[in-house]
Amino acid sequence: MAAAAQEKIFTTKIETEEKIEPKDWMPDAYRKTNLRQISQHAHSEIVGMLPEGNWITRAPSLKRKAILLAKVQDEAGHGLYLYSAAETLGMSRDEMINSLHEGKAKYSSIFNYPTLTWADMGAIGWLVDGAAILNQVMLCRTSYGPYARAMVRICKEESFHQRQGFEILWVLSNGNAEQKAMCQDAINRWWWPSLMMFGPTDSESTNSDQSMKWKIKRKSNDELRQQFVDMCVEQVKVLGMQLPDEKIKWNEKRKHYDFGEIDWNEFWNVVKGNGPCNKERLAARRKAHEEGQWVREAAMAFAAKRNTKKTAA
Repeated sequence: MAAAAQEKIFTTKIETEEKIEPKDWMPDAYRKTNLRQISQHAHSEIVGMLPEGNWITRAPSLKRKAILLAKVQDEAGHGLYLYSAAETLGMSRDEMINSLHEGKAKYSSIFNYPTLTWADMGAIGWLVDGAAILNQVMLCRTSYGPYARAMVRICKEESFHQRQGFEILWVLSNGNAEQKAMCQDAINRWWWPSLMMFGPTDSESTNSDQSMKWKIKRKSNDELRQQFVDMCVEQVKVLGMQLPDEKIKWNEKRKHYDFGEIDWNEFWNVVKGNGPCNKERLAARRKAHEEGQWVREAAMAFAAKRNTKKTAA
């Protein structure tokens, strides 16, 4: 079939909300955009286990340990779903992981910040997972089928993570003076990095316009960021805490909250590998991968042995 005819079929599927599947013809740029986004998303889930894993053994009760452990296990599962979805676009998992370990592939900048107190587990759940959900719910309708289907389960689990984080902050906000101060401090430190999670402003986003046309994305970075601010301004009232932004104010004309300017120099500095924990996070992932080599080899040897037995039978 001629390229023009194939492109017309592809465009029609996008316009009629029919999913693009792995064996369908697709423009090279569409494939590359999805591969970049899905693999980056997978890396973020895996690296995102590290800040919270830091607190599993130090959680304040057995119940809290079990809940946090379950959450970190969920994140591992999300990474596996997403690596599997990315593999359907023609890149092996080994290639993706090597790109991460070599510093060529990116992951969400938010995971390059340290978790200093137990309240950070609450702030990550409420703010970081809350920001992720706004973006990921849209991805349940993304045009690439394997990605959209993976996001359905991921969003259900992320919704639990957000509620779990908010509950941690709610308990602290109703505690003694020290616990309240811990709660406010965590919100102060995680608020601005959470706003950065949505990516650069629309005017600075190089991929956003085309991703919107292909329906890979459904809302722009700035639209999602505004939705997040509007949501959090109301939710923080329940906690009796404050968002660290004196410029937050209801704009009657826009019917949205205005908010202060993000420090984009900080954002790009972290993205380029100079954040508080960039080197630490990559070193931890490389170490885990190297130490897990024997597990992968054992699994492959077992699979080969089983196949040999089946063939002999």
